Amino acid sequence: VQLVESGGGLVQAGGSLRLSCVASGSIFSINDMGWYRQPPGKERELVAVIESGGSTNYADSVKGRFTISRDNAKNTVYLQMNSLKPEDTAVYYCNYDSPYLMAWGQGTQVTVSS
Repeated sequence: VQLVESGGGLVQAGGSLRLSCVASGSIFSINDMGWYRQPPGKERELVAVIESGGSTNYADSVKGRFTISRDNAKNTVYLQMNSLKPEDTAVYYCNYDSPYLMAWGQGTQVTVSS
């Protein structure tokens, strides 16, 4: 499975960005797709995950500001990020997790200026 992310960039605090991740290859129908991030000098952490059936889970730090969604027909997962804060600055990674395989994207940089 290959994952290609897009949509990162530089934004001012309070702004919005939308990340996209397209999966290709041998995709199992039952899978979780999610977004993780790694701030400078810190460990990678979960941002949000969505199951193939649509159930979602969010980190407390992004609840109410970020929304994860997916289009199963396009094998694509999205992360709508609103009310961005400087502490959201990180490399954001797309993740695919199935009973048989886990895969990571290459990462996309999100920088929020104050």
